[in-house]
Amino acid sequence: MKTSIKIALLSCCTIVMLQCTPTSNPCDPMQNMGIGPIEKLDLQPLNTNMAADGKKIYDQLCRVCHDEIRQMEGPAHRGIMNRRTPEWIMNMMLNPKEMSQKDPIAKILAERVNGVEMADMNLSEDEARKILEYFRTLE
Repeated sequence: MKTSIKIALLSCCTIVMLQCTPTSNPCDPMQNMGIGPIEKLDLQPLNTNMAADGKKIYDQLCRVCHDEIRQMEGPAHRGIMNRRTPEWIMNMMLNPKEMSQKDPIAKILAERVNGVEMADMNLSEDEARKILEYFRTLE
């Protein structure tokens, strides 16, 4: 393994170890709720109308940096509901600057793309919720 790859992996592991505590475990992606206005979100059965609206918003605002299947400037979204909590996903959409600066998972994601933070698209909670519903169709 190349030295630069070893150093990058060691750096990521060190960041995770320093930022994760055994009591709160904010680095467990299925426990971390993120930082922002969404504290608890109870998902109901899939709302196909919301998902269709969410796909339209995603295509207009998110597709420039994201794709469902492949990594672009931002991560791919297929299967995101199996990798992150709904609250974390919503908070990332609604509060990307603070998330990128303070949330341990968001910080690691930003580091993977040379420190580029997710752009604030000034989404409303309703718009972010529709995108989240669209993400539920990407399993």
